Amino acid sequence: MAHPLYPNLLSPLNLGFTTLPNRVVMGAMHLGWETQPGGHERLAAFYAERARGGVGLIVTGGIAPNAEGCLAEPGSQLATAAEIRNHSAVVRAVHAEGAKICMQILHAGRYARHRRAVAPSALQAPINISKPAALTAEQIERQIFDFVRCARVARQAGYDGVEIMGSEGYLINQFLAPRTNQRTDAWGGGFEQRARFALALVERIRAAAGPDFIIIFRLSMLDLVDQGSTWEEIALLARWLEQAGVTLINTGIGWHEARVPTIAACVPRAAFAWVTARLKGTVSVPLVASNRINMPEVAEAVLAEGQADLVSLARPLLADPDFIAKAATGRTHLINTCVACNQACLDHIFGGRTASCLVNPRAGHETEYPLTLAPRPRRLAVVGAGPAGLAFAVTAARRGHTVTLYEQADQIGGQLNMAVRIPGKEEFAETLRYFRHQLDLLGVTVHLKMPATAALLEKGPFDEIVIATGVNPRHLEIAGADHPCVLTYADLLVRQQPVGPRVAIIGAGGIGVDVALFLTEPPPTGEPNRERFLKRWAIDISGTRPGGLKAEPPRQPRPMRRVYLLQRKPGKIGASLGQTTGWIARQELHHRQVIQFNKVTYEAIDDQGLHIRRRGERVCLEVDHVIVCAGQEPCRNLARELEARGLAVRLIGGADQVAELDAKRAVAQGFVLAMEM
Repeated sequence: MAHPLYPNLLSPLNLGFTTLPNRVVMGAMHLGWETQPGGHERLAAFYAERARGGVGLIVTGGIAPNAEGCLAEPGSQLATAAEIRNHSAVVRAVHAEGAKICMQILHAGRYARHRRAVAPSALQAPINISKPAALTAEQIERQIFDFVRCARVARQAGYDGVEIMGSEGYLINQFLAPRTNQRTDAWGGGFEQRARFALALVERIRAAAGPDFIIIFRLSMLDLVDQGSTWEEIALLARWLEQAGVTLINTGIGWHEARVPTIAACVPRAAFAWVTARLKGTVSVPLVASNRINMPEVAEAVLAEGQADLVSLARPLLADPDFIAKAATGRTHLINTCVACNQACLDHIFGGRTASCLVNPRAGHETEYPLTLAPRPRRLAVVGAGPAGLAFAVTAARRGHTVTLYEQADQIGGQLNMAVRIPGKEEFAETLRYFRHQLDLLGVTVHLKMPATAALLEKGPFDEIVIATGVNPRHLEIAGADHPCVLTYADLLVRQQPVGPRVAIIGAGGIGVDVALFLTEPPPTGEPNRERFLKRWAIDISGTRPGGLKAEPPRQPRPMRRVYLLQRKPGKIGASLGQTTGWIARQELHHRQVIQFNKVTYEAIDDQGLHIRRRGERVCLEVDHVIVCAGQEPCRNLARELEARGLAVRLIGGADQVAELDAKRAVAQGFVLAMEM
């Protein structure tokens, strides 16, 4: 019987030798715990919680089949029976909750960040400092042997199957594409030779693992790099993979070196489902759609329209382990939605840290912060309903404390209300929706439009007072700073004051870049978001271009405003932006013809505009408005008044530490304080 709420998403899928309870695959994510002491215990708790939340099939982060395949040293690999115990603990934890789990086998190839890197050809990746050694024919056979051994040991560890990572520009993808395979022997040249490596892996793993073992192949269906695979080659390989014995084909979009966003917040929801749909009918094995499917209704639409047979959710299950259970019970409004910010997941991993989640800082810390009631419930006051205050209030109430939240504005959210106005950050509206419903569900008493005074809080009575009053924009210390043309970023984004066609932005950190993007966002054209995105990034939807990129990007209209983005420091504009998303913002600034100056000295503001000194010369930027994005000051007046009355207070968020507008740190700090209180 079909489920009344999401009949496609929540329907079982019979694979012949086993049945998946629903159409949700938890996609592979690098988590960074595998090689740490106690890491597999953390992985077991992490995956078990997602299994308990209703996920049908989990795919682990990538595990190398040998040392040279590891992304870095030390890396996680599965090559011997001695390594089975740790993996078995993870498998048992997932099976105990009724889900199935596959281990992803990933060989980094030329993306490996160590001296033992190998690849089909000795070509250095543009995102790596290491040049790989070209594999000999004998070494290729050894790599295949290691893949098969890895799959065999995975089966011994209890895994229900493996996913062979054949996309994102890793080793298998490097064999497939002319961009990275310049061999002239039997493993290179025409496509049949370039595909030999991928097919040999599947055929030999199937023979070694038997017929009742899930084999997923993650197929790069859209490389988004020059000299990538053609669509004819992708479809042909899919048919060959089916004949070789794959159970499922998962969709891979984009290489890591591609200069096209694929999972960032600027990518529309389910923007690449059409790629998977194109393969429907070419093969009979089930297909998995991926990338930016972050809510049940989005996933249901992909399945209902016949674009795929399953959907892959990775970061959405980092954000909310109960995603499926909430969908199945009509509690979609309570889902903590992934906002695709990448700040605590991908940025952490590429920075050598363990993964977590901005909107769910408990992710990855399940063993440190079990969901238990506080031993002694207390009466808590929270002042400020920004990200730090909201995270604290919701977490404290969930632990059984009685919480009263004061906010002087007429709505919750604080700085998040500015974020939702920035192009590419609109998903933070889902975070605000989540917090609104959680406050109501957990019985938090919320006072809006009520500035909390020291006298009010002292009268309480409260056992603890938490100050999350945030920050104010820093005042500009130059002549003419009070000129009518000077606005703060809050004037622009909160009070929505109008600005003219010529604008100078003082400060090129994250806030300055956001303001520049806000001011240069093209007006709506009525074109659907997906089509607009595909056109903007020159993605070929016809299937005629190798790699899926158009020969030339479309000509862009003249920007609505002339915008100057200025900073005092000598470094790169936007240097503080996230590692995996900053390049997108910088590319957009260039695309929108934002004029960027560094090493600037600000001298004065008057009716002529902004007077600066640059490269030893005085220049006047003739602008209509100057927007100040040059830092913040903490709002601590209330905390000082309370301390003067002898009351102990806890500071969190911007009130505690000023560092741009750091929602990740604010949410994490609020959460941790509530868990430890």
